[in-house]
Amino acid sequence: MENLHDRGPGLWWSGCGAVRPRPAPAGDASADVVIVGAGFTGLWTAYYLRAIAPSLSVVVLEGRLAGYGASGRNGGWCSGELPNGPHGLARRHGREAAVSMQRAAFATVTEVERVVTAEGIDCGLRRGGSRVLARNQAQADRLARVVDGRRSLGFGPDDYRLLDGAQTGRELAVSEVAGSLYTPHCAALDPARLARGLATVVERQGAVLHEHTPVHRVNRGRVTTEHGTVDGGMVVLATEGYTSGLPGLRRSVAPVHSHMIATEPLDDAFWREVGWTDHATVADLRWHFAYLQRTSDGRIALGGRGITYPFASRVLPAQDDAPAIWLRLRRSLVSFFPRLTGVKVTHRWGGPLALARDLEPAVRLDRVRRLAWAGGYGGDGVALANLAGRTLAHLIAGSDAPETRLPWVGGVSREWEPEPLRWLGIHAGSLAAHAVDRYEDRTGRSLPVVGRLLEKALA
Repeated sequence: MENLHDRGPGLWWSGCGAVRPRPAPAGDASADVVIVGAGFTGLWTAYYLRAIAPSLSVVVLEGRLAGYGASGRNGGWCSGELPNGPHGLARRHGREAAVSMQRAAFATVTEVERVVTAEGIDCGLRRGGSRVLARNQAQADRLARVVDGRRSLGFGPDDYRLLDGAQTGRELAVSEVAGSLYTPHCAALDPARLARGLATVVERQGAVLHEHTPVHRVNRGRVTTEHGTVDGGMVVLATEGYTSGLPGLRRSVAPVHSHMIATEPLDDAFWREVGWTDHATVADLRWHFAYLQRTSDGRIALGGRGITYPFASRVLPAQDDAPAIWLRLRRSLVSFFPRLTGVKVTHRWGGPLALARDLEPAVRLDRVRRLAWAGGYGGDGVALANLAGRTLAHLIAGSDAPETRLPWVGGVSREWEPEPLRWLGIHAGSLAAHAVDRYEDRTGRSLPVVGRLLEKALA
């Protein structure tokens, strides 16, 4: 059995039961496609490759366990949103391309639901949509501008619905709500069980998966591990927040940590009082926002409230521990639901996600270097990794498909600044966001200039 220290932490992994690691390679090997990383990007790429091009042999190499990284630690939101929003894409690629990308992201939620059902993956998926709460007037005004912006791109009430405080309260009895925005394009699930289940499906399809196989170097189709080399006709880097740890990729993405807590199972009286019968995912509209899920076993899993970036993009297990952030998360939980003041928190955890410099995820393939990559999901990877996996599979197979014509194909984000500028810039942005949050909480108004700059950057 596995060393418990090697398991992904937190609530989701506690429901996976005993995990027997898959064996490392016995020596040198080869495959048509070698995938580095058995998180969602790597597993979905393998899944669709075996479906689209079954003649191609596929080997997946994972440094720990399948789903160990962000894929097994996140908030369990399979959301059709984009980290930079459709307006960010429209400024760079044009309106039509931005709308096509957003529609593809919406459709991905349905695709994940389809695969989970077809393959019998038990991950507690519930398609309840998502609800973003405005808890003061500044946030309510910002929500209204979000809806106006999405309407200008052609997204109607079937995609986004603005509710006032009373309407919101009938769906979810949470304190201090001025309004909310509801979208049906989201499902809640257990991400670790999805990742572990998908790994089993991929093996059943004929792919080979090796765990406890750290990769040290990738060069021209050759992958070097501590167990030998694996030669691939194409190598896929599916490493997301761990990408910066590979040689030459230190500035490609910024790994930032998000943290979560989960309560004990809550009694029926609480759920009768609160409602939340649709199991929609929930977030507030602070810049350092909190995100919540009602789990299938009656807990609340809550994350956010502080983003930490490690100097020089070094991802270390110690960064998963954040007592101060966990304390703020507990206070946030009580601010949503005052009745939970004395509730027991049973799980605390954290993990890295990847931010691209322009907040725009990308999918790339270079046949000369025999290298493909996808990532930079900015926290939206549960759904976007599925779309990336489909896109990579079609690109590798050389097939024309709607996915290969999306604007993120071939996207190149500029590198992050060298240290210490990278660390200073990210932390300055985080401090500015905290300042805006505190001002809006205290006054109910937007902070002039700084708030508008943040809103424009993330629209």
